[in-house]
Amino acid sequence: MRHSHIHGFGRPGGWQQADVPDASDAAEWFAGRLPDDWFTGPPDIEIDREEIFVVGPLGVPDGTSDTEIDGRIARFRETTRADRMRIADEAEARYGRKVAWGVTVGDRADLFTHLAVPVMTRLRQPERKVLDTLVDAGVARSRSDALKWTVRLVGQHSEQWLRELREAMKKVDDLRSEGPQV
Repeated sequence: MRHSHIHGFGRPGGWQQADVPDASDAAEWFAGRLPDDWFTGPPDIEIDREEIFVVGPLGVPDGTSDTEIDGRIARFRETTRADRMRIADEAEARYGRKVAWGVTVGDRADLFTHLAVPVMTRLRQPERKVLDTLVDAGVARSRSDALKWTVRLVGQHSEQWLRELREAMKKVDDLRSEGPQV
């Protein structure tokens, strides 16, 4: 299998992940562990503190209808379920994170399972008013949905800045690891 693409989110090291096993080799591990015939290309591997996403491309002929694509995705999901569960258990033991699965077909991405992790936050009234406005306008069903919506919006419009920030944090962590050990 070809090498996977890996995308890390958050800080790759430091105090935030002191109790989480290192997952920097997860893409290589999955590349060696996944059956070669599951995907038509390398899967994208995304890692955060709680979860590893494994999303691979399914091949479908040009002109395939949306209904047939739905069927192919359902077939893949069902025929690989036992193996995916076994691989997820192995990865969870190795990396201390849950594994979420999904597939892509062209521009479409379908996630089968993933965590909805509660996030502790303390918002002052001005921030709560923003969330309440989104709820009142029907953009979101709740403050939680409104917060999720705003995080996604910021992520879409600032991906380059976030990527540069992650790279800078990695450099700081690398320098920290090269320094004297306390």
